[in-house]
Amino acid sequence: EEEEVQASSKLTASSARYPANVTVFRMFQIKKVCCIGAGYVGGPTCSVIAQMCPEITVTVVDINESRIKAWNSDTLPIYEPGLKEVVESCRGRNLFFSTDIDSAIKDADLVNTPTKTYGMGKGRAADLKYIEACARRIVEMSDGYKIVTEKSTVPVLSNPEFLAEGTAVRDLKEPDRVLIGGDETAEGQRAIRALCAVYEHWVPKDRIITTNTWSSELSKLAANAFLAQRISSINSISALCEATGADVEEVAKAIGMDQRIGSKFLKASIGFGGSCFQKDVLNLVYLCEALNLPEVASYWQQVIDMNEYQRKRFACRIIDCLFNTVTGKKLALLGFSFKKDTGDTSIYISKYLMDEGAKLHIYDPKLVTVTKDPYEACQGAHALVICTEWDMFRELDYEKIYKQMLKPAFIFDGRRVLDHLHRDLQNIGFQIETIGKKVTSLRIPYTPAAVTACGNVTEPPPKKTKV
Repeated sequence: EEEEVQASSKLTASSARYPANVTVFRMFQIKKVCCIGAGYVGGPTCSVIAQMCPEITVTVVDINESRIKAWNSDTLPIYEPGLKEVVESCRGRNLFFSTDIDSAIKDADLVNTPTKTYGMGKGRAADLKYIEACARRIVEMSDGYKIVTEKSTVPVLSNPEFLAEGTAVRDLKEPDRVLIGGDETAEGQRAIRALCAVYEHWVPKDRIITTNTWSSELSKLAANAFLAQRISSINSISALCEATGADVEEVAKAIGMDQRIGSKFLKASIGFGGSCFQKDVLNLVYLCEALNLPEVASYWQQVIDMNEYQRKRFACRIIDCLFNTVTGKKLALLGFSFKKDTGDTSIYISKYLMDEGAKLHIYDPKLVTVTKDPYEACQGAHALVICTEWDMFRELDYEKIYKQMLKPAFIFDGRRVLDHLHRDLQNIGFQIETIGKKVTSLRIPYTPAAVTACGNVTEPPPKKTKV
């Protein structure tokens, strides 16, 4: 597979850029791809590769038999808009899902990475035990030249993904950039060129960036850290808006029109969720601490701290408005995924309220929840809490919901999906609380509790002092 070409005056124009006496390796062509791990990254990524590169055979393997059965069924194990159509277009042709890992390790291997759950760096450092296990297995089963890549944030040959849950298929088909990092050696550059050739089937060459391994890994961590930072920044302003009477949506629009800032990721909410932002920011914090950069580590830790503060602040607001207790009270939670068009759960608000003794009735259109529809969830509830911005929540029959609820009936809008309905909802009789805005007219007065009062929602909140 490695044919050496001696550079000379007789070289073709395409190879004339090499000086004399330089050995040039012809590019290795990837014909088969094996992806170890049929999770959120491996499944969609390899499905799109199979669809966009019909001459490449793609096999996704996993030790989880039920997950592989789901990938081979009509009900995929993860929800992403457009993913089912992509899988069905090439499954059985050049896309296969299997538990036979050893037989499948014949070509490139894309490896996902979890975070540590124990030991030094618990919850923050990248867990390399699966990377090592995969590497040993690849060596054991290989009998020729292999290119090994990985899709997350651990220090090996690097091809990090930049997928957003809910738009993963679009992000794969129309990426802002594809980043490939590897060793600055002849073999490393050869592997990079081979992987570039796969992406060039559908990605313009000017969007494919090649770097060394460290640059690639830090680019992935930094990208998610910057996005998480913007969310925490606007959420910090939302608290200030609630205290002053400003509207965080108006503030976000005003600052977002500054071209130096831009409007994306300036949506105040109950905090960021999902599997990437917190993992990657904490990974960055741990890396900075390990490299003796405590000031940098502290800076990025504040992004996580602000996110936690926003979650607890919202939960405390619910408790305070419901007369300082939710113990034994039924609360309807609309939305259990951390954002719309995903099946990835967000449990934090639920956990805080359950720790206070609330009885939660949860409905989500894409997840298996305890109620079959939002109206059943709201039957006899003290409050309705919107935790996910599903479009259907804008179109519910709120007069019907109000009649079913206990009075006073509260709506806590953690995603600002009902802004256009505030006046109508108040006329129906609802008390409205939302993120980053005071809904002042026709509402029961609410005074935000001090930060320290909500520092630990597992403890009963203190009684408010009468003035």
